Amino acid sequence: MTSPHAALTRREREIIDILYRRGRATAGEVMRDLAGGPSCSTVRTQLRVLESKGHVRHEEVGLRYVYMPALPRHAARKSALRHLVETFYGGSTEKVVAALLGAEHAKLSPEELDRIAELVEKVQKEGRR
Repeated sequence: MTSPHAALTRREREIIDILYRRGRATAGEVMRDLAGGPSCSTVRTQLRVLESKGHVRHEEVGLRYVYMPALPRHAARKSALRHLVETFYGGSTEKVVAALLGAEHAKLSPEELDRIAELVEKVQKEGRR
């Protein structure tokens, strides 16, 4: 398995999203969910590439391959977030939070800010034990 963060094309990300949404799918089912009408052989090739990158696995069910994400969604999220924090923020959670809160498009409601403050308070309390 190569790095779980090997670069994904836009189409590969779309396929992964379909698999997470469906849970498992054949190449034909993935093909029907994709915009742009790709051929079945193109979708099968992309699924094989995703499998070689370690993002997808398959099971043989009769004569068909049924594909599913290699990692549960929560594990993929954690891994991707850890990679992002390390790559772009030098491993600093503080820098990530500052970037999110300082972003022009981040118009957080008072309720969202309260929930964030509660999370910070909870982490502070747990750290003091």
